[in-house]
Amino acid sequence: MSAARQRAMPGANARRAAAERRGRRAEAWAAWLLRLKGYRVLARRWRGRSGEIDLIARRGRILAVIEVKARGDEATAAGSVLAKGRQRIGRAAAEYLAGRPDLAGLDVRFDVVMASPRRLPRHLPDAWRPESR
Repeated sequence: MSAARQRAMPGANARRAAAERRGRRAEAWAAWLLRLKGYRVLARRWRGRSGEIDLIARRGRILAVIEVKARGDEATAAGSVLAKGRQRIGRAAAEYLAGRPDLAGLDVRFDVVMASPRRLPRHLPDAWRPESR
């Protein structure tokens, strides 16, 4: 966003900063939940050329690529991982795995953790499968 546009929208930066804080808090809660379930968090906010992955965690032979969604309610959170986002996350996961040959033999799964106010985060294992090309 241009500097002129940011000045014209004074509340935009505050809203963006609040959303960023909410997202970071949700990711911290999600990591906590996953650790309680026996996962070892390997990466938080991993960023590659293809995009960002919120959490990457391992439990046994499963490598979970996790998208964390912080929304006002669970229904909104559940519907907020759109096809375009799933494709981006799938590409980012392939990029991450290309740099980690030690993880090559694991079963990769794409999960979602939904976080909403005044509720414990909810983990949805195997929330989607990447589309084959």
